[in-house]
Amino acid sequence: MVDCIIRNWDGEEVGQTTLELKVAKEENASHIVHRALVRQQAAARQGTASTKTRSEVRGGGRKPWRQKGTGRARAGSIRSPLWRGGGVIFGPKPRDYSVKMNRKERRLALRTAFQSRVDDIVVVEEFVTQLPRPKTKDLTAALERWGVSSSAKVLLVLPEKQENVYLSGRNVEKMRICLADSLNVYDVLAADKIVTTANALAKIQEVYGD
Repeated sequence: MVDCIIRNWDGEEVGQTTLELKVAKEENASHIVHRALVRQQAAARQGTASTKTRSEVRGGGRKPWRQKGTGRARAGSIRSPLWRGGGVIFGPKPRDYSVKMNRKERRLALRTAFQSRVDDIVVVEEFVTQLPRPKTKDLTAALERWGVSSSAKVLLVLPEKQENVYLSGRNVEKMRICLADSLNVYDVLAADKIVTTANALAKIQEVYGD
């Protein structure tokens, strides 16, 4: 169990909340998080790279010259992989790169990754009343007050969809916005700072805390 300080819109400390998630054992933690990360990145691959073998390249059905007597090296097709314009040997073909990982393992990896970033988590009261209309300038100023550098990669975690917050943050460089029930390992690990609300933190523990 870890205590997190709650800050208000002005950056002042106004309370505390706890983060308690069941995580992997220390000796297995890095391995299981790495597997989950590799699985996510592999699943994002399109897998549409394709090349043609010598049998698929157009032409090359006729033997270019007779087998013997010309003094040249023997050749059976102008689409041989040795020739310019020929087929490709062992080139890529469309394939599925996805990696299987059990659901319980995936959830354990996500909990472990999130808990490992506890020192980089900034918990604030809420956004809705402070952003009555979309205003990117107000949101970036608030981030500065919370100690988040303008050059930092930020993951903003919300308890539910909040249109004004989304519209205020979608144009901020290096910011990703996601919901508490849609976290993923890559975003959690890639961010320099994770900004969330007390409600979102409670929802994370409710959704993933098994």
